[in-house]
Amino acid sequence: MKVDFGLTAGDYRKYRAGYPDELYDRLKRYGVGLKGQSILDLGTGTGYLARKFAKQGGRVTGVDISKELIKEARELDEQEGVHSRYVIARAEALPFSDSEFDVVTAGQCWHWFQADQVLKEVRRVLRPHGKLAIVHLDWLPLKGNIVEETEKLILSYNPDWQGAGGTGVYPAWFTQVAIGGFSGIESFTFDLMIPYSQEAWRGRIRASAGVGASLPPDEIARFDHEFKEFLEKNYEERLKIPHRVFCLVCTLKKEP
Repeated sequence: MKVDFGLTAGDYRKYRAGYPDELYDRLKRYGVGLKGQSILDLGTGTGYLARKFAKQGGRVTGVDISKELIKEARELDEQEGVHSRYVIARAEALPFSDSEFDVVTAGQCWHWFQADQVLKEVRRVLRPHGKLAIVHLDWLPLKGNIVEETEKLILSYNPDWQGAGGTGVYPAWFTQVAIGGFSGIESFTFDLMIPYSQEAWRGRIRASAGVGASLPPDEIARFDHEFKEFLEKNYEERLKIPHRVFCLVCTLKKEP
């Protein structure tokens, strides 16, 4: 399935929820997102992680392959009076010097990468004992809940979509980073309910890989119309969507 989030950049910017403050508070305890750190945010999208780290005093560079998402990130930074550097590049071929960053982060994107190649690049651009933090915020499909029903509708339009039925936890990544030269591997998860209006939940789903980033425009419109009717018939206007935050933090073993 070909996925291009640039096709849904407007919805991505408007409807995809940012990370809760609790995530950043916890990351600080692991030495991630501290004032003065040089931070590289892979797959930065519209800059959710990058912008928050910049507000916390980091010197932040965001990287993404989508020029449309980078454009949205720059506009959001300008609106909020924040400055980060943004670069259009693949995470597997980073245009940066060796040992340039204290921290590398990756939010909502690690599953899109060729992990072995990205880890090689992360090792190269990190300083000795630098940190890698992989972050995800996922909706949770539970039996009979609105997320499960939403996923069923997505699959009816896009049977090749692989994102259904997730648990919000990624055990394979622990092995990947260990093989990739990292140690001190730790993780944490916590659950939360995120409020959405029906319109916002429709926008969030349009901004997903299974809909706006992969379906043709006429199919997106048809899906959205059916989804709107489904929500209006079965749910109240104000929704609460269960989510899980997952974070893996590890340290580069490279010596100076």
